[in-house]
Amino acid sequence: MGRALMQTTLFGLLLTLVTSLPNKDDWDIYSFHINSTVTSRYATTVITSRMANRMNESKEVEFQVRIPKNAFISKFRMFMDGQVYDGVVKTKEQAQQQYTAAVSRGQSAGLVSSVGRTLEEFKTSVTVAAHQKVTFELTYEELLKRRHGKYELQIHARPMQPVSDFKVDVYIDEKAGISFLEVKGGLSTKALANAITKTLTDKQAWVYFYPTESQQKTCDSCGEQGMNGDLVIVYDVKRDISVGDIKASGGYFVHHFAPSSLPRIPKNVVFVIDQSGSMSGRKIQQTRTALIHILNDLNEDDFFGLITFDGDIFHWKRELVQATKTNVNSAKTFAQNIPASGSTDINAAVLEGARILKAHPREGSAWILILLTDGDPTSGVTNLKKIQSNVRKAVAGKFPLYCLGFGFRVNFEFLEKMSLQNNGVARRIYEDSDADLQLKGFYEEVATPLLTNVTMMYTGGTNLTQTHFTQYYNGSEIVVAGQITDNDIETFTPEVIAISGTGSVRFSDTNPTVESTDTVSDRRLQRVWAYLSVKQLLDKALQLSGPEKDRMREEALKLSLKYSFVTSLTSMVVTKPEGDNSDVLHKPKEGQMQPNPGSSARYSSAGRSRGVGYSHVPTRKEIHGFPVHFGRAGAHAHLLHIEEEASLLIRPQYKMGPDLRTRLSTVVTSADLLVADPVVHRFLIKTENQSLPLCFNVPGDTRLKLLHHPSEELSVFGHLDSIKDRGFKIIGIHLKNGQFVEITTVGISVRQSSGDMRSFERNLVSPDITVTGRDKEFDVAVGDTRMVVLIHEVDGNKFLWPVLRQKPSDNNIDGILVLKPAVYEELQQSPSTKLKIRDQEIGVTRSSAVDYSISAAPTLDCWFMSAESALQRRLDDFTVAKF
Repeated sequence: MGRALMQTTLFGLLLTLVTSLPNKDDWDIYSFHINSTVTSRYATTVITSRMANRMNESKEVEFQVRIPKNAFISKFRMFMDGQVYDGVVKTKEQAQQQYTAAVSRGQSAGLVSSVGRTLEEFKTSVTVAAHQKVTFELTYEELLKRRHGKYELQIHARPMQPVSDFKVDVYIDEKAGISFLEVKGGLSTKALANAITKTLTDKQAWVYFYPTESQQKTCDSCGEQGMNGDLVIVYDVKRDISVGDIKASGGYFVHHFAPSSLPRIPKNVVFVIDQSGSMSGRKIQQTRTALIHILNDLNEDDFFGLITFDGDIFHWKRELVQATKTNVNSAKTFAQNIPASGSTDINAAVLEGARILKAHPREGSAWILILLTDGDPTSGVTNLKKIQSNVRKAVAGKFPLYCLGFGFRVNFEFLEKMSLQNNGVARRIYEDSDADLQLKGFYEEVATPLLTNVTMMYTGGTNLTQTHFTQYYNGSEIVVAGQITDNDIETFTPEVIAISGTGSVRFSDTNPTVESTDTVSDRRLQRVWAYLSVKQLLDKALQLSGPEKDRMREEALKLSLKYSFVTSLTSMVVTKPEGDNSDVLHKPKEGQMQPNPGSSARYSSAGRSRGVGYSHVPTRKEIHGFPVHFGRAGAHAHLLHIEEEASLLIRPQYKMGPDLRTRLSTVVTSADLLVADPVVHRFLIKTENQSLPLCFNVPGDTRLKLLHHPSEELSVFGHLDSIKDRGFKIIGIHLKNGQFVEITTVGISVRQSSGDMRSFERNLVSPDITVTGRDKEFDVAVGDTRMVVLIHEVDGNKFLWPVLRQKPSDNNIDGILVLKPAVYEELQQSPSTKLKIRDQEIGVTRSSAVDYSISAAPTLDCWFMSAESALQRRLDDFTVAKF
């Protein structure tokens, strides 16, 4: 079978294929994982797809995913036949030579393509021998941008078929603290809502998306080819320090500056609207609708102007006027009747907008010029460089120019360069049914200026990213990164000077937050600096010409190669096994349509007879909660369960003693634990609206009822070990067909209702249950219930750790795994602290906890108390004599 060219797609419009695509029925995507880690707003996402050729002959398998446009691909790997094939980032010229040579030989070649408002498509393929496997692994990085007071992490899921082992794991770590967390997008609604689990603590958050194969077929954006939609994680951080959030490690720093407790600055804003013939129909109607909404949102202390243009200029007023109710209503009437005809004189229109702004200066106000156009200049001055020069002279650095390009007829690069030259940004408005909302949404980003003329200064800092910003708007954020001279944090001092609504302001902090130095932090902060530097150098290169432009491009290229970023100056050469040749993966420009190479770029159909082996390479450690360390006694605990409604921690510490049950029914202090002898396991219950969880002990060698699902006749039990430093030694599952499934650290066994036993090393597939074993976990699916049983090892001892991933939809369920979160009130009393739970005052002591489920192992605090006090039920309600 010939392979299809990795064709360019342009904003959702697919080009016609030049060859037939591989038949997706020929291969099986048996595992598809997306792991995203966000630390201080910098996201690293790894997509891992494991595929198998189920046919009796060699077949081509295809890896196709979509990633955010703002991201840089930084790694791509294929695991085949025990070998690892890595993508290598090269200069465009070097990569183009390899690409051209491959195309001329009729061999494989590919591109990263633009496919929509916020996404780019990555696609590649490889020939796999009969009944063999291949693993694809793609890594991309992005700095999340704050808009409207929130960050959004967008994850697109389109595996091209329902996948039995599908997972999205998101972990967010924000030392500043997380103020709120939401999950949105088409994959978070209706049928798929039950597949999402989210957990939020003060500084960390976990989101899991584990849809079953059935759910992947029946949701709104699903079908026989599986899911095709977005999961959007929305959050913001707490902001207690006026100078902002500063992290420093390994000689680098990153500064996030977003003060909110400031008075708004009145604005002078002029809207310059294209009414040429190409705007006729839906575009001009949507523009009218958006303008009316925007005018309604003006504050009475704002001043505004509105002009439209085709080959001529049409004024609503020839000067700025105050946004009184009368003036706004008059402008809305004007907007409602904007026609669409004639040519396009962008030069004259923008110069007139700048004249109106400068003709009416107003102390203590922010100036904004907004241009909306859908095409190239066709009358007046049409030379693009001359227009840019004229606009730059007219604006003279006094205010930002924002250019909105409506649709695809517009020369977006021209608008982008003109905006950047005048301290603004360009934004494409897509010709969809919500174009009016896109226009209104952009305006809302700049609707509330809080600071102007913002200058970021760093004593003891060097190699800084952009430090001067014309304006700062409410809901946005300024981010600066750089290096600390000689890594001397003692002499490093940040300072921000700006103009607010009340005059000049200064933000300073002589003791910035310093992140502990370790290799992970060093790399992350350094990569944030590199990411920002490359983005800004490319923007500068777009504005400049001659030697200065070349210098900016050279610096951006050097950093792109050093940090393996696929940018507009670099490409990734994907070297494949012999017989499959290479792909060259580029990053497209906004709105750029890649040339169609035609049939000369057909993939070679050469198959290979040698087998293709499967090699699992783990990505970051799975995030399943917080294993912990408690207090002076040194007791340890591990997360047993973490989901939207409960989270529990477990790990043993002491041997059973005759007075244990008495001790558990009273307040247990750290001093008690120091002399305690029995092996106990410590649990932790997540709380609602409080930062500290509750923790308590359970005796070793106890059999716990983890989950009871009466309507499905499903029961899950766990047997705690009686040996120190171990958790559950057995997880037992009773099924409605009478089978009993037992999971241990070494494998799976099934006891039939007849009493017959059968053992499985790693995998079990039956009509009633599926258990998939991997290196350090078992994935268990029973009906609408899904859980993971982790295998952990501490000091050479292995134990099991069950984690509920998808809670049954039936409300009539019980067990440790589905406990409701605790609600308490902290009573400030001396000499001991008490909590009020359900009108009961309970004495507690404070302990600490370490999260061993991730490499960073964060420390948590908890309130320690008896099991009965924490559970608000008898512990015996959750125990069984046998199972």
